[in-house]
Amino acid sequence: MTTPSLPLETDQRTLQEVPILRSLESVTNHSTLVGYLFWIIGFTGAHRFFFGKPLTGALWFFTGGLLLVGWLIDIVLIPSMAEEADRRYPDGPYDYNLAWLLLIFTGIFGGHRFYLGKYVTAVVYLLSGGLFGVGYVYDILTLNEQIAEQQ
Repeated sequence: MTTPSLPLETDQRTLQEVPILRSLESVTNHSTLVGYLFWIIGFTGAHRFFFGKPLTGALWFFTGGLLLVGWLIDIVLIPSMAEEADRRYPDGPYDYNLAWLLLIFTGIFGGHRFYLGKYVTAVVYLLSGGLFGVGYVYDILTLNEQIAEQQ
């Protein structure tokens, strides 16, 4: 006894018509949500460093977010900074969001370097407190470029 076969119909819907795929299409390498998380401590420039703007990040750090005025204005600028960072930095196997979270919370111990597969320098960071803080500052200034090289 054989089972009757039904003709296979091909699904010609586009990404925009399939809700789950539409949400996957909008995945970014620099999350707006993470940007807002860093904005909370943004008077230190953390969100600007995250979006690949080290010069204004340093300016925010040394001026308290331009006396908090620039920090408040950044509330509306974060989505455009996220889009710009998404265009500027390539996608790949390493997640920018995770690497930045690891840098902020475990950077002095080299957590972000372990994640990026830089095991020798990660162990050096672990044993020296992020090369006595100097390496940690260097990574804050250059992490996006380091990730882009690994992609």
